[in-house]
Amino acid sequence: MAETINFDGIFVEDTCDLYPGDELITLDFGTIADKYLYLNSRTLSESFSIRLINCDLSLGREINASFNGNENSFLPGYLALDPASQANGIAIGLETDTGEKIDINKKDHTQKLSAGNNEIKLKAFIQGEHSALANKTISYGTFISTLTFFLEYN
Repeated sequence: MAETINFDGIFVEDTCDLYPGDELITLDFGTIADKYLYLNSRTLSESFSIRLINCDLSLGREINASFNGNENSFLPGYLALDPASQANGIAIGLETDTGEKIDINKKDHTQKLSAGNNEIKLKAFIQGEHSALANKTISYGTFISTLTFFLEYN
């Protein structure tokens, strides 16, 4: 027996283009002293941005950015380190440029667009896990974490 499945859809034009090179953003936190985390529980924020160009407001007037990755099991909303990382007891937090926390794996950041070029300004920081801070068990070493961003226009 053979049956037929029909597929249909609509291709649409994106409201904005991603600035060339912003498909892969690397943020280096440099060297972080464990003593700083034990005293402050988190690092200062490091700024980064997602740049948008050629925005056409006839196709959408705002953007919703979501950030997906492996969530830290001890700090909900924070990004876990990749398994190959040597460091342990820390997570990566995201926030807006005004310091408002952004939880990963949620549609959490909406911004109005203007015609032409736009910039989604963000910050990231290292947060110590509560038990690792209390017991002073943050492990030393290199770390890496991967986050994917999605942009939805309204």
